Amino acid sequence: MNLKTALTIAGSDCSGGAGIQADLKTMTMNGVYAMSAVTALTAQNTTGVRAIQESTPEFLKQQIDAVFEDIYPDAVKIGMVASGDLIRVIAERLRFYKAKNIVVDPVMVATSGSALIKTDAVRILAEELLPLSALVTPNIPEAEVLSGMKIENESDMLAAAKEIGENHRCAVLLKGGHSINDANDLLYSENKATWFSGKRIDNPNTHGTGCTLSSAIASNLAKGFSLEDSVRRAKEYISGALGAMLDLGKGCGPMNHAFDLKGEFSKEA
Repeated sequence: MNLKTALTIAGSDCSGGAGIQADLKTMTMNGVYAMSAVTALTAQNTTGVRAIQESTPEFLKQQIDAVFEDIYPDAVKIGMVASGDLIRVIAERLRFYKAKNIVVDPVMVATSGSALIKTDAVRILAEELLPLSALVTPNIPEAEVLSGMKIENESDMLAAAKEIGENHRCAVLLKGGHSINDANDLLYSENKATWFSGKRIDNPNTHGTGCTLSSAIASNLAKGFSLEDSVRRAKEYISGALGAMLDLGKGCGPMNHAFDLKGEFSKEA
């Protein structure tokens, strides 16, 4: 069986809704073999992040080497990386292995409002990782940081996506969910802008949506879908996961990544 493979390089979420855990569930549900390299352990739940314990650069390097030397990933998704030293290690190893289909989710602020990335790391991420990537998937606040522009409407979104894409030589999926519009996302790639309209699903439980979307896109790229088709399929998947209306936790809860799981072993007792 020729199962495609995907690697997530990100932080762990012990409550299972975001980070590595969301990535592994998403990749599995999107039909690829999922692997992970952990950048940081976090103590977090639906109400916020309590503590972060970073991997050392050397240990992160060992994880990435272990994966690439044995099971070469068809796509790589990069999520929360909170320090410049770790970002440099990731970029160096991805260049070394000539990694392909790299999707960067520039996690700077958690849905709960906790800052997850140090400011010098933002600059290093932009300089080192974005030029290697096939796609970067910022939300509105992250795109404001990366572009240095204020984003208040759809024409601002276009200007910011163009600025990021042309500055860093990568495609940009700018997510419009931060009250700019009804979850319409803008893909800017090779001087072409494509809008993906999404219906805002009335579900307050959106913990891990960014992790999930970027992992679904990476999975589809791994399987050979075009960038546009990968984004479209990923958005359909996330709409289904939100539409399942899972309600767990006291805060901004997770979505049901396994909403479409219908195999023999998924049946209830």
